[in-house]
Amino acid sequence: MTFVRSLLAIIGLLAILAVAGTAWTFRGFDAQAAGVYWNMAKRLAETGNAAEATVWKRKVADGLTFEEVDESIQSVALAENIRDVGQLPLGDQVGLMQGSDWRKLQIYLYCNPLTAAKMVEHSEAYAAYLPCRVALVEDDDGALWIYSLDMDMMIHGGKPLPPDLLEEALHVKEVILAIMDGAAEGAF
Repeated sequence: MTFVRSLLAIIGLLAILAVAGTAWTFRGFDAQAAGVYWNMAKRLAETGNAAEATVWKRKVADGLTFEEVDESIQSVALAENIRDVGQLPLGDQVGLMQGSDWRKLQIYLYCNPLTAAKMVEHSEAYAAYLPCRVALVEDDDGALWIYSLDMDMMIHGGKPLPPDLLEEALHVKEVILAIMDGAAEGAF
């Protein structure tokens, strides 16, 4: 019994040290940083896939065609007043290169150039995340999904952004989520 009590005391001490070490590691970070990384770790543990752990995804409502969702994505983006800076019809390109049809995959590139410039002025590393991408993809079963990068890591994953930049970044996040949510339901 003494051995079990000692073992449990050691495990408890290690747990306390782990929590204290985590708190020390995240000192000076955005108040939401630990939660952002916790959610990412949970998704990684659930899926075993680092890409899945770092994206938002929405299943498109049954009955909507690829063309309808494509139109919906563009319509919601226009309504949300975010600049369309390009599209990549990757599924079509793969089909052409293979000489046979391939599943649907379209990447949409959106940007608020002034916010992007402020992000890069804050840290040049943000340039690697620009522009914001929304992907419409057909899975192996023919279901449609909409994906985008989980922007919470960029917004809350480190030291706090300056207040004016945080406000703009949160607005872009709202716009991307509005595009995803609206298009997944076929909004126009």
